[in-house]
Amino acid sequence: MSSPLRYIIVGTGGFGRYWCSQVLPRLRDLGKAAAAAAVDISPDALKNAQTFLKLPPDKCYSDMAKAFDENPADFAIVVVPPAHHESVVDVALAHGCHILSEKPIADSMEACCRIYHKVKRAGRKMAVTMSHRFDQDKQSLQRLIQSGKYGRLDYLVGRNTWMCRKYAAWGNFRYQIPDPLLIEGTVHHFDIIRSLADSDAKTVHALTWNPAWSEFKGDCQALILIEMLNGVKCLYEGAKANASALNGWTEDYWRAECEGATLELDQRRLRVIAGRLNQQAMIEQVPLQQQPAWMNPWLAERFVDWLNGADAPPNNLEDNIQCAALLFAAIESAHTKQIVDVQEFLAGRLKA
Repeated sequence: MSSPLRYIIVGTGGFGRYWCSQVLPRLRDLGKAAAAAAVDISPDALKNAQTFLKLPPDKCYSDMAKAFDENPADFAIVVVPPAHHESVVDVALAHGCHILSEKPIADSMEACCRIYHKVKRAGRKMAVTMSHRFDQDKQSLQRLIQSGKYGRLDYLVGRNTWMCRKYAAWGNFRYQIPDPLLIEGTVHHFDIIRSLADSDAKTVHALTWNPAWSEFKGDCQALILIEMLNGVKCLYEGAKANASALNGWTEDYWRAECEGATLELDQRRLRVIAGRLNQQAMIEQVPLQQQPAWMNPWLAERFVDWLNGADAPPNNLEDNIQCAALLFAAIESAHTKQIVDVQEFLAGRLKA
């Protein structure tokens, strides 16, 4: 086995603690990657890197440039708010690093496109951890759809609803930014839609709003219609300020209406339904797929394997720019009240 690759993680507080405690120790135990340094503006957050990654204090930095200057690394892990992704990417690329980043690529389509071009020019590899698409239940549904056993897919319905209307119930910064639901939540569901439909988006029509009882500054509720390039239609409901959480994170609702059956995923329970419910309908409970790891632990492993010569993982930059295009086209649709052509939207901004 080759020597473990070396990485620098930028952002060890908040969700960075999950990376330090749950994702990266697995890479170390597999012998695939080890920490070279950690960066965070908070000394308390850097304790996560010391505790879980076994980094000594002198390898934990508040100065990002110094961390990269003093510690040669193969790749950078970006776990900071989206508005700061580009500055981390710039430093990482300047030091010859590949990049594994939390979603989305950046906080605007323009920044996403700049990062896309910078990574391409540098000849580096980049992947974005769209973790929920790669969860056990969604992968099980995707594989069931794509098995062809139930015929062609006609349309999808998805729901993710929460009771996070009070400040800080969903992390502080999300209550201050524009379009928090789409930027920080629905981006995952867009990627799930792309994977279930096995297609990129053609058009999107988004209606978003912020109810009077919400403490978000930006829109936190949405109803969205999407048509995919392959003709599949999608209806999505997302909410962060409801009175209940019907289908929260990791327990979302997805229904795939196929030619031969309805495939329904609800709170991690998957079933196949065919026929009229009150007239001898066929209802089959389907067990979820099994494998050693899902979500970010699986994606991190696949990323390192990619750097070592394996095929590119599905969440690579070339694929994920399509998810970014759908996200920011939906935001434009919400702001303009118009249907947006996603591929024209992407092409125009990549050329700019």
